[in-house]
Amino acid sequence: MADYTFDGYDGGDSAPSSARVASLANWAGAAASLALVIGISVWGYRVVMRDVSGVPVVRAMEGPMRITPEDPGGELSDNRTLAVNEVAGNGEASGPVDRLVLAPREAGLGADDVPQGALPELTEDERRARVGGGTSDGAAVSGDPIDALAERLASGTPEGEAAGETAPETNDIDDALASVMADESGATPTVSSRGDVIDADEGDGDAAPFDGPGLSVSLRPRVRPAGIRTASLGTPPAEAAAAVARESAEVREMDPEMLPSGTRLVQIGAFDSPETARTEWDRLRGRFGDYLVDKARVIEKATSGGRVFYRLRAHGFDDLADARRFCAAFVAGNVDCIPVVTR
Repeated sequence: MADYTFDGYDGGDSAPSSARVASLANWAGAAASLALVIGISVWGYRVVMRDVSGVPVVRAMEGPMRITPEDPGGELSDNRTLAVNEVAGNGEASGPVDRLVLAPREAGLGADDVPQGALPELTEDERRARVGGGTSDGAAVSGDPIDALAERLASGTPEGEAAGETAPETNDIDDALASVMADESGATPTVSSRGDVIDADEGDGDAAPFDGPGLSVSLRPRVRPAGIRTASLGTPPAEAAAAVARESAEVREMDPEMLPSGTRLVQIGAFDSPETARTEWDRLRGRFGDYLVDKARVIEKATSGGRVFYRLRAHGFDDLADARRFCAAFVAGNVDCIPVVTR
């Protein structure tokens, strides 16, 4: 009888080691999963409790927030450490002290703070030398015109006589009236640089030559006739005629039942009665007469929620764009306007 050997089963001894490795891996994964679940649970609990507890409390730092330095440096002003400041600062005087010192005196004037001495009065020769020569009168006037004017006023000498001229004999008011009368009569007078009225015909040949700065003859514009001036203030004829045409135009009112379906209209408002709607149309004609002059009035009766009202509409539009342009002008004037179509 033959013998059989079983050497092929020698490798079965390694199976228990692989089973232990798999078991350890399973236990490690379970532990990690459990730790993760516990961590998430703790984190979620803390988040919930933090939101529920309200405003978090911040722990204060120990010690004072600010500390006065022992030696701040700088200079001590004169108004510090005075007992009188305690009354203004605390409302009452300070208590008794060991040492009392009078307040320092106010700062006075120094040796250099002296009043300015009076200016020495110039003599006539010194004044003439400063202005560059001339007579004493001319030097006085050129050097100090204020003193010269004061002397003339004190002596009662007119300004024209002081300058060597004679005062004009004619009155300025009479000259002005004469010039105005000459303008109304049709003449064109001129006024010389000295204020004399010169006739237009005599201004070229008889006018005396004038030596001095400025124009020798100054022309004055003629006064516009009263008729032309009044007409310019009135209303232009074209605008007046247009206003009369708008007022005299009769208001056309159309029956809403006669309008075909799809007619372009513009609704201006809704009112309780037809009379109120007509009154509103007349009022709008005063404001928007140029827009309503070729439009017809339509008053349509309607009911909503058991309430009867009347719609005020305008008829006479070619298309939707025309109705929108019409409403744009009304909306700019703070008036409600809606393009609609009849059904």
